[in-house]
Amino acid sequence: MTEQNERPDQDRDQDPDRGIVRENRADSARFLAAIELTEVEASVFDRAFEVIPQYVPWPKAYGGDSVAQAAAAAIATVGDDRELHALHSSFLRPVEIGAPVRYEVELLRDGRGYSTRHVRGYQNDKVVFLTTASFQVPEPGPVFAPAMPEVPDPESLPSSEAYLAGRGADGSAAGDYWARGRSFDMRHVPGPLYLEVEGERAPHQAVWIRAFDELPAEPRTQQIALSYLCDYTILEPSLRALGLAWGSPGLVTASLDHSMWFHAPARADEWLLYAQESAGVQSGRGLSIGRFFSAAGELVATVAQEGMIRSPQGAPGRP
Repeated sequence: MTEQNERPDQDRDQDPDRGIVRENRADSARFLAAIELTEVEASVFDRAFEVIPQYVPWPKAYGGDSVAQAAAAAIATVGDDRELHALHSSFLRPVEIGAPVRYEVELLRDGRGYSTRHVRGYQNDKVVFLTTASFQVPEPGPVFAPAMPEVPDPESLPSSEAYLAGRGADGSAAGDYWARGRSFDMRHVPGPLYLEVEGERAPHQAVWIRAFDELPAEPRTQQIALSYLCDYTILEPSLRALGLAWGSPGLVTASLDHSMWFHAPARADEWLLYAQESAGVQSGRGLSIGRFFSAAGELVATVAQEGMIRSPQGAPGRP
């Protein structure tokens, strides 16, 4: 599930006994805790791992937790000679914060050049998330990629914390989380959608993203971080087109399905541009396409994600 406009949980203390990082602070602790897998005995497929979804100030866990955790579980079952190149996922049920999720990995295929894994996430004996992950032994070949859009430099844009300062969200669970609690610095072009639609009401935007501090340099951790980031802001082009912000009264959103393709290695602790556009909104669902570019303009990954968008303000397009 992605960020929702429901009553936030006011408890922001750490809960080390359950492995939850609840303190809103600008560092990588929340992300690293979210992908800390413990291998356990498999009961459904070939291998299994448990992990604790991390605190967010909404009733249910952040969708990127599930994507990154499933990716990490799949990655743990393949050899070092191959790299994750695609994820295709479905969000089936809301995930409870603080309760362990068990990811069962089915080793579907290991070929000469490709491997395939199927991963199911279980919580309270119910399937909450599933993904199919594909891996490839890297090989040389021709390269084509779309150009990165021209946008302002990230250092010229306000951080979420700077933007929210003095705008009425100070001290609230949601405001604290948006400002400091996500392990990553996010800077919007043309402007954020936290409390209101800042900037043009159009079906596209871009977000500069970088970890607040240095992450482990190991390439697989950096790639898992990229998969963790995919669910942040990806519904916003559709919300922006409808004139809706996260703070709009009664807005409820949820991630439904997700695909992600990895084109080139990149560091999530260096600036990445997440260029996004809405492919349409209908029947309470919005589909968005996102592309991650390095600061040098290299295409790093592509995302397609559909989410539920429900607002009591009226039919889509007429908020």
